[in-house]
Amino acid sequence: MLDDLEGRCACAAVRYRLTSRPMFVHCCHCRDCQRQTGSAFVLNALIETDRVTLLSGNPEPVAVPTDSGRPHAIHRCPSCGVAVWSVYGGVRKLLFVRVGTLDDPGALKPDVHIYVRSKLPWVALPEGTPSFEAYYDSRKLWPPASLERRRAIFGETA
Repeated sequence: MLDDLEGRCACAAVRYRLTSRPMFVHCCHCRDCQRQTGSAFVLNALIETDRVTLLSGNPEPVAVPTDSGRPHAIHRCPSCGVAVWSVYGGVRKLLFVRVGTLDDPGALKPDVHIYVRSKLPWVALPEGTPSFEAYYDSRKLWPPASLERRRAIFGETA
């Protein structure tokens, strides 16, 4: 349900709404995500920036180093510091919304597990969800409607 796709930081100073379902949901087990979240993995809902409505507050971008060297800005609540979304590789038209900040984080499940080569040994992956040692080819895995949305962001042709 789309109503379930509102979220907030811990102090509720930052609130947002997703105006559509995300294109795809990643569960990333890379060392960068582990380090940046202090957890075993991160759940990111990939969605166009113009499909996220800021209801209150103004998350502040914090540049963080990455193993790849590509730019990564984590947008955090200026009051409580919770990460609500990220911009990877400087692509400002695409947000990686932290699923854990949704009012109902169970509303979105991972479509894929990535960078499982660095998955912690006690994390069990669910059967039926694709997993990859590193990244994957989105053209082979994403649904056609999501691929069309991706093409619109990156100006790609089919």
